[in-house]
Amino acid sequence: QVQLVESGGGLVQAGGSLRLSCLASGFDFYYYAMGWFRQAPGEEREFVASVGWSGGGYPTYADSVKGRFTISRDDAKNTAYLQMNSLKPEDTGVYYCAAAYDRAAGYDYWGQGTQVTVSS
Repeated sequence: QVQLVESGGGLVQAGGSLRLSCLASGFDFYYYAMGWFRQAPGEEREFVASVGWSGGGYPTYADSVKGRFTISRDDAKNTAYLQMNSLKPEDTGVYYCAAAYDRAAGYDYWGQGTQVTVSS
C-alpha cells in the first residue's frame, strides 16, 4: 500500500522558517522523483519544488520560492524534505508531497497534505 505522509506544517510569523517532511512507503523510493506542491484557499494547486531520483536527480523550484526554499531527500529514511525560510504570508496553503517515476509524465502518488499558515 503506497503512502506519503506529510508533517511539519503549522503557524509561523512572516520571516520565520518551517521544515516539512514526507515519509514514503509502499514503493521503491530510490527510483522516484519527489515533489512539493501547495494550494492556497480558492486557488489551484501549484508546483513548489522537485528533486529527481537519487541516481540522477536535480532540484527545480518555482520562481516564487527560489532562494528561500530547499528540497532534499534521504533515501535511507524514505523521506523527502522541504526547508522553507523567509516565509511570506503568500506562502500560506496546504502543502502536498508527491512521487513521480517520470516527472515529465506526471506524479503517480500524492500525500494528504499539511497546512502551513504564515501570519503577517
